Amino acid sequence: MKETFLRNGGYIVKKETIFPFAEDVRYMDCSCGRQVRNVGENAESVKCSRCVDSNLYKQFGEEYEQKQQYKPTGRPAGWHFMNEFVDKDGNVFHKGVEQPKLKGTLEPTKVKPKKKVKRKTKMKSWLLVIKKSWQLKDN
Repeated sequence: MKETFLRNGGYIVKKETIFPFAEDVRYMDCSCGRQVRNVGENAESVKCSRCVDSNLYKQFGEEYEQKQQYKPTGRPAGWHFMNEFVDKDGNVFHKGVEQPKLKGTLEPTKVKPKKKVKRKTKMKSWLLVIKKSWQLKDN
């Protein structure tokens, strides 16, 4: 088995720095030249994720590209976890399940805007700690 794997262009790395617990990690090169890790012993050839993606695009064209795009629904994040949510069209949802009998009976749910938290970088936080320690020393 090992000989056929090596004949097909595979190679084995004895010890890796990323995965020190793995003794023998099998690699093969894609036709584009990228290395593919953890290949089975029976593999004759491999394709990397970029080659598979480009082949799908060549085969399906714009249909493939359109499927991958995100289309916003206009509902807030986590709306399907709310006990009751009413969208702009009057559709009523209980825990994410639509209730068609209640459509148009309730007012749309008002969504509170998310609070913007001012994040500090690590350097700024360290400078604040140093500044406070200096103030304590002065007093």
